[in-house]
Amino acid sequence: MQDKILVIGSSGQIGTELVVELRSLYGDSHVVASDIIPSSDEIMSSGPFEKLDVTDSNLLLEIIKKHKISHVYLLAAILSANAEKNPSLSWKLNMDSLFNILNLAKEKIIKKIFWPSSIAVFGPSTQKILTPQIAITEPNTVYGISKLAGERWCEYYHNKFNVDVVSIRYPGLIGWKSNPGGGTTDYAVNIFHEALKHNKYTCFLSEKTTLPMMYMPDAIKATVQIMQTDSKNIKVRSSYNIAGCSFNPLEISTLIKSEIPNFTIDYNIDFRQEIADSWPQSIDDSSAKLDWKWEKEYDLNKMTADMMGNLKNKYNLS
Repeated sequence: MQDKILVIGSSGQIGTELVVELRSLYGDSHVVASDIIPSSDEIMSSGPFEKLDVTDSNLLLEIIKKHKISHVYLLAAILSANAEKNPSLSWKLNMDSLFNILNLAKEKIIKKIFWPSSIAVFGPSTQKILTPQIAITEPNTVYGISKLAGERWCEYYHNKFNVDVVSIRYPGLIGWKSNPGGGTTDYAVNIFHEALKHNKYTCFLSEKTTLPMMYMPDAIKATVQIMQTDSKNIKVRSSYNIAGCSFNPLEISTLIKSEIPNFTIDYNIDFRQEIADSWPQSIDDSSAKLDWKWEKEYDLNKMTADMMGNLKNKYNLS
């Protein structure tokens, strides 16, 4: 019998694109989307959707039994910038949702879990350049603290209860199909929209703030690939580093300016700068390359060209 998949957080930046990809791979009826709010029209019309507050363990179990779910992608979370505004809610959502899913796997109700971590697990004391797989993790943000705790719980449940849970540490994610979700790297999405609509952008990070980023097609590819990898090849049960391309606002604005010559950028630094300053500038993902043959497809130039092309179509500018 074919595995049935539940994607929790299908209305978010990752979930919006992951559901579409999973349905194309496994069939519309085999991938159940779920979120506390409705998802995109494409998701709502192409396959099953369940309204779900993932902290409601009874409803979660009901949905899993109803659809005979075996694989869960847990994407529901409050992201870095928004988490700083409401630490207790962020901790509750990010932790309770993970515990609910881990316990279902412990009880053999589901078979396999994908749970995303983040570069936010690293902190000011972490090696900034080519941050290794095993590094000092002393996060100083609400989001980073919850992600670090989640990594430890994933490894614990695997070691103690043989729960098959896999994870990757997402860099900042850039995509054109949905709006960013309240993270510190949102500028790298917003800058494209503002450039095309208004020829200008006011950035909340300084021009030389270099951060690890990844284009959404690569993030989706990595997510699907690690879940398809034979469990015996997964050597890291906390979370894998993966790298895309590192850049700063000055570099990406220069590329955009080559496409839109009258584009201008200015800077109004806010609280997100402190978060960004605590994160790495580049990531060493050699463990992911070795264990499950991870390879990125998009560098900064290729990503920028693809973003510009797709958004021009979206805004009927081509």
